[in-house]
Amino acid sequence: METPGGKMSRRELLKAAAIGTCSLYLSGSIGCAPNQNPELIPTATAETRKGWFKSVPSPWFTPIDQTRLRCTLCPKQCELAEGERSPCNVRENKNGTVYTLAYGNPAIVQEDPIERKPFFHVAPASRVLSIATAGCNLACKFCEVWDIALVAPEEVFAYDMPPDEIIAHAQASGVRAISYAIGEPVVFYEYMADVADLAKKAGLLNLIHTAGYIQPEPLELLCEKLDAANIDLKSFDPNFYREVVGGELDPVLRTLKLLREAGVHIEITNLIIPTLNDDFETIRNMCTWIVNELGDDVPLHFSRFYPLYKLSTLPRTPVSTLDQARAIAFDTGLKYVYIAKVIGHDGENTICPVCGEILIKRIGFIVGELRLENGRCSVCDTPIPGRWV
Repeated sequence: METPGGKMSRRELLKAAAIGTCSLYLSGSIGCAPNQNPELIPTATAETRKGWFKSVPSPWFTPIDQTRLRCTLCPKQCELAEGERSPCNVRENKNGTVYTLAYGNPAIVQEDPIERKPFFHVAPASRVLSIATAGCNLACKFCEVWDIALVAPEEVFAYDMPPDEIIAHAQASGVRAISYAIGEPVVFYEYMADVADLAKKAGLLNLIHTAGYIQPEPLELLCEKLDAANIDLKSFDPNFYREVVGGELDPVLRTLKLLREAGVHIEITNLIIPTLNDDFETIRNMCTWIVNELGDDVPLHFSRFYPLYKLSTLPRTPVSTLDQARAIAFDTGLKYVYIAKVIGHDGENTICPVCGEILIKRIGFIVGELRLENGRCSVCDTPIPGRWV
């Protein structure tokens, strides 16, 4: 495989596939704006430069007094004085109105296998167009894309791509869906919502991978546009959320329940970090909550941690820890439990919970076998939850 910066060795390819870095370029993609490596300059017709191209008014705010506004998009409910910018770096009080600096300014526009998102119960082996902007409303110490998500737009190269250009590129590329992922989609909510409206009209699926840190009202409106959501449930320990993530657990649990009630297909990703959120009793409590509050058919992905950002001194997650977590999840009653970022692990496969047949065999992001017929097991006819078309 080749990237615009030169050839990628098999070892580098496997590492990129395991960790999910945005330096993995795929056929027909625009790729990432050159934030992580200036040599990785994608071929594209869209203009790119550091900063943002325009700011757009946001409806998600309420006045506090004559000069201060409260952002109502996420649970942090930030109060902004005139000229002040929010901690997520992309919302600003300008003359009594909150403006988003993320609209139409994606730092990442690239094609991916849908399995990379990860969605294992949505249109297997299809391709999606992923978009993301600068900014994040959390501050995870283990962020994989911190040099895009946890910095201001002025520090990031971005494309000038309004919603209609995203859809045009998606249609030209022949992808099945638009994926709002890699960074945090909540912070570019208005952009995502407008792209999603056009995507729906064009017959494309709308997929989101998010930390789920959003208020109920904007989430309910977004649910009308979404086909599937993968939520990062980073731990079931409120202290972990406060100390390592920079947020609270309860709003994420609320998001999961609202998505389920709205009929959006849900998958959950739990990154297991050695010494920080690898307590098996807490993992059991999380899995039990999922079964009781969401259902036993929600796919759960246990993801392997690799040292990076502020947690670069911690070791990788032992595979044995992931195996034990998966066993606990099955024991609590969950039917579809996966292991992520361990290429070749049996936990990459989708297995019928009734007859035990391997329905989807995967190696990394590659689908080797597909034994589903109209969303049902081809052997025992058990219905398998998901979006299969």
